[in-house]
Amino acid sequence: MIKENATGSRESRVCSFAAELVVVGGGLSGTCCAITAARAGITVILVQDRPVLGGNASSEVRLWVLGATSHMGNNNRWAREGGVLDELLLENLYRNPEGNALIFDTILLEKVIEEPNITLLLNTAVYETRKEGDSIRSVKGFCSQNQTHYELTAPLFCDASGDGIMAFQSGAAFRMGAESKEEFGEKFAPTEEYGELLGHSIYFYSKDIGKPVRFIPPSYALKDITKIPRYRQFNSKDFGPWLWWLEYGGRLDTIHESEQIKWELWKVVYGVWDHIKNSGQFPEAENLTLEWVGHIPGKRESRRFEGDHILIQQDIIEQRDHYDAVAFGGWSIDLHPADGVFSEKPGCNQWHSKGVYQIPYRCMYSRNIDNLFLAGRIISSSHVAFGSSRVMATCAHVGQAVGMAAALCTKERMHPRALSAPERIGSLQQSLLRMGQHIPKLALSDGLELISSASIKASSHLVLQALPPDGPLLPLVQSAAQLLPLKKGKVPAFTVWVKAAKDTVLTIQCRTSSKPDNHTPDVLLAEHMVNVNKGTHELNLNFDTSMPEAAYAFVCFLKNEDVLLQYSNHRVTGLVSVFNKINAAVSNYGKQDPKDDIGVEGFEFWTPQRRPNGLNIAMNILGGIDLFGVDNLTNGVQRPTRQPNAWVADLADTNPSVVMDWNEKKKIRSIELFFDTDFDHPLESVLLTHPETVIPFCVRNYRILDANGNLIREIRDNHQTVNKIEVEEARGLSGLIIELEHPEENIPAALFQLIVK
Repeated sequence: MIKENATGSRESRVCSFAAELVVVGGGLSGTCCAITAARAGITVILVQDRPVLGGNASSEVRLWVLGATSHMGNNNRWAREGGVLDELLLENLYRNPEGNALIFDTILLEKVIEEPNITLLLNTAVYETRKEGDSIRSVKGFCSQNQTHYELTAPLFCDASGDGIMAFQSGAAFRMGAESKEEFGEKFAPTEEYGELLGHSIYFYSKDIGKPVRFIPPSYALKDITKIPRYRQFNSKDFGPWLWWLEYGGRLDTIHESEQIKWELWKVVYGVWDHIKNSGQFPEAENLTLEWVGHIPGKRESRRFEGDHILIQQDIIEQRDHYDAVAFGGWSIDLHPADGVFSEKPGCNQWHSKGVYQIPYRCMYSRNIDNLFLAGRIISSSHVAFGSSRVMATCAHVGQAVGMAAALCTKERMHPRALSAPERIGSLQQSLLRMGQHIPKLALSDGLELISSASIKASSHLVLQALPPDGPLLPLVQSAAQLLPLKKGKVPAFTVWVKAAKDTVLTIQCRTSSKPDNHTPDVLLAEHMVNVNKGTHELNLNFDTSMPEAAYAFVCFLKNEDVLLQYSNHRVTGLVSVFNKINAAVSNYGKQDPKDDIGVEGFEFWTPQRRPNGLNIAMNILGGIDLFGVDNLTNGVQRPTRQPNAWVADLADTNPSVVMDWNEKKKIRSIELFFDTDFDHPLESVLLTHPETVIPFCVRNYRILDANGNLIREIRDNHQTVNKIEVEEARGLSGLIIELEHPEENIPAALFQLIVK
């Protein structure tokens, strides 16, 4: 029994917490930042003003997670973000291939609460930031669910809140809106008529309940659907993120007028559903009910805070190198008209670069607040560059970089800027590479000393001499190409198989990329016009050309609907077929062709097909391709780039294994293995379903033994990229044996990297 006498007033409960890092914002960026920092050994308080984690990826908004892979609609091969985000998305694939946003919520929450170094505060909104000089000392938050105020102190803070509430209150320099073309020389900077801000979106989901359902719209629903210029695009099948273009708010203050924007979007959503249910144009919608409508909008843009470097259009399009690169992006520069759904213009204006681009660390801390990190969509960028860097997987990748930076700054007792010094940034880059975070053009060296000192032998390795013709014959309704990794020098001869419906001429080309790390086939090395008579034929191809440097070549078969091309059922790490096809979802119409001088290059798109499609093109390769050796295990690159970067066993090897011998005992504490989880597959978190729960290339079962064949650990049913095996009581070992099973009948076992500590 609690009984108190009447009083003039009362104060809410106050709780004080201290940690080494406070992260404000529990979207994907803040979540990945907190997990990364906690695993790196520092204490973290993660503050989220919503009841779940994930931000726009959560069940409250239900937008799919995407980044550089861009729905497999651009030329960024093997570009899915690594590290903690990769772990989350692979776990979601394993548990939730159907894309249920509620399940993704549980995965994010589970990963956070399993970290003992993280204190999680949900439903807690930061409302006050206190400073001493140019440093933040504490923030205050309030949780309406338990009527508690929190006072949070730390030497380091990260704002990953989307709107930058803590950074704003601290006095950090920021921008909101679009720069002029003249400020940074960005030719794609928007006009005032197009608008300077991206708006919000609210999604809805429908459900067929097997019997007629009527719908009576609320009084505030939009009455005249023709106010939406693209109203004829509405149909009864699209829902969720497919209706991303139900956008509004770019002409308003996207922070302080968010509630007004939300109400307008509710009007639109219920008006759209009224149109679908009651216009008579969609009889197939009779049994559909409106299952869910978002209660908060998915926000795209508000403040961007200034760091020591501002990411600009040229950084993206020219793929500029940065000495302090710690993350990467690859989504198109994706700007939307400020009038959103009420605009006569297309819903987006997307322009791609020819490959992924580096994001420098100097974009990830405030230029005027000493101890403030920036993560997510508020990092230091221009409005144009923000059009690419704003997407969630890129934001999460940045968050991971910040989390590791915070851990290093804590251990070295320094502010974020100090870590950007050229002599210090390498420690951050190497720490990130160790956790599986890909940084374009950088390779891991730290931690490879012990494995590099061993004599390493494999039971076999693949010399790719053939992709056997055991798959289907498929028509060349669109140009197709096989990506093959080649060394510098002469291109080998090939044999392929075709079937022609009538006498015809087939154009076959050998192409490569103008930059060896890209996978845009913009350089023509050779071309053959082959006369093909009606019937089945074996074609022998000798391009009589050379690769200017080690990179991927494209053996291209140009569109010819009278020709069937033979495919193979064999899949190999580092190989993929691509097609010059359309993916309208990311403004890919086969070719990017800017008509005006907007600082963007024109080129063709050659993109993969999603599984279960996308087989390799069957071919014999004279002399074979010998790039899958055991030496790749120590080259420090954990995915295909300009070469496969993997040890791949021969498929005929019934017991693939790697043997390490030191000739003397070494004290081994841990063994880390980096497997192939197909970084080409985007792993969208919601709505889009996936054909499997484990990536086919991933080694599921393996054993680790000592030099005498004694079992150290056996792993079954692996589905993750990175496996870290702790060796109990740090054993002295003179050698190690790793025995792998082939993932599938037609897929050889592969391993990108081994780290032994």
